[in-house]
Amino acid sequence: MHHRLCQKLVDRLPASVTVPSYERGAIRAGIVHLGVGAFHRAHQAVYVDDCLNAGAKDWGIIGASLRRTDTRDALKDQDGLYTLATRSGDGEELRVVGSLSSVLVAPENPAMLIDALSDPAIRIVTLTVTEKAYLRAADGKLNADDPDIVHDLAHPERPKTAHGFLTQALERRQARGIAPFTILCCDNLPANGATLRRVMLDFAHLRGRRWAEHVALNVAFPSSMVDRIVPATTPEDRARISAMLGVDDAWPVMTEPFSQWVVEERFPAGRPDWENFGVTMVKDVTPFEEMKLRLLNGAHSALAYLGLLSGHATVDEAFAASPLRHFIDLLWAEAATTLPAAVGNQTGAYVHELAQRFANKALAHQLRQIATDGSQKLPQRIISTSLARLEAGRGAEHLALVPAAWIAACEARGATLPTGHFTDPLDTEMTALLTRRTSPEQTVSDVFDLTGFARGHDRRHTLLGLVTMHLTRLRERGVVSILAHPDGASS
Repeated sequence: MHHRLCQKLVDRLPASVTVPSYERGAIRAGIVHLGVGAFHRAHQAVYVDDCLNAGAKDWGIIGASLRRTDTRDALKDQDGLYTLATRSGDGEELRVVGSLSSVLVAPENPAMLIDALSDPAIRIVTLTVTEKAYLRAADGKLNADDPDIVHDLAHPERPKTAHGFLTQALERRQARGIAPFTILCCDNLPANGATLRRVMLDFAHLRGRRWAEHVALNVAFPSSMVDRIVPATTPEDRARISAMLGVDDAWPVMTEPFSQWVVEERFPAGRPDWENFGVTMVKDVTPFEEMKLRLLNGAHSALAYLGLLSGHATVDEAFAASPLRHFIDLLWAEAATTLPAAVGNQTGAYVHELAQRFANKALAHQLRQIATDGSQKLPQRIISTSLARLEAGRGAEHLALVPAAWIAACEARGATLPTGHFTDPLDTEMTALLTRRTSPEQTVSDVFDLTGFARGHDRRHTLLGLVTMHLTRLRERGVVSILAHPDGASS
């Protein structure tokens, strides 16, 4: 029987495995990360690990889960260590990452997380809590009626949301004369720092005008853009990595060689020297963010829904199918025209690199993983891009196919796709809506009303018409026909 990966066994790992070069016991936490999961452990935690390997001692990470216990349970007997497996056509490289000192589970002990956030040594809080955890209403503001927000306002000492934990800790720090931490959003949201600041200020206003003014004047919310493909770890991955290590790792993470992090330079309380390890520090992250959201994430969502409807399971498999590959090229061509001038001349090289990444068979990136939470992802990945095209007097026929494919894929669950094959926060409402099997026009209108897609936009009606056209053809002729003629031309 193998032993578990832990600190005392690190020196016994094979020489081919990269391990921390620093004394982990001498490292002090300077960052709390909310939403610790596979992406964080393959991305931000690795950049911090680089800094610690270079001699930094004050930037260890305390991870926190706001919902589940699985990451904590997997890593608690491993002293927070885990393996990063970087996979490509050239093979697999293993690295043990040591920057994560511990993982807290907020629902089990909210006070422990508030205490950690209130520690003067903590100067940065990073978040990867996914789009849905920001609890925004259709207008982009905080959904003040959300049950967890209502709970946090009534019970500030026992919060459930990121908003509640951050606010409670900031209040405690202010009361104790401790400077506020910087809050760095790492989720795929447009202008993610400004977006988080907006909902945090909405929450702070509900706690009192004076407190909201304090947050507005004293708390920094830099935006960032993150990019790395991180497939879900499978049992086969665990077994293979453990065999290579000679010890068991309960939750290694898989990733690709490519990694990018662009961060706005606004850290009043200081930050690690990330720029020494590939992080791009900028004044404005917006151009980079829009390029990633509209080209990488938009294409990922297109591949997910059209690929699932076509019978594919992974990104590389779907991308290798010529009708889908041709469609993605057309999608990229549409989306590229909406990008800021600052990155306009980079799109050719960027999509060339994306094509290589999507074709990486070693990742086996599951489409069902990407398909999850479509109602939260599509607004910034596809809907906003479509509206930008329409505002410019251009067509959005290829972009508009993606929300139609999402609707069709939701309809397919329990029929040609397994029940629950992917999930969404609006599943209950979507299921009730789709089981009525109304006309494509009515279905699309109802879905847009439910999700808030393009709400209040003067090009909403045009986009509704395009999505309706595609859903009609998906229902009548299927995905093969529509991929052959994605602009709606007769087949």
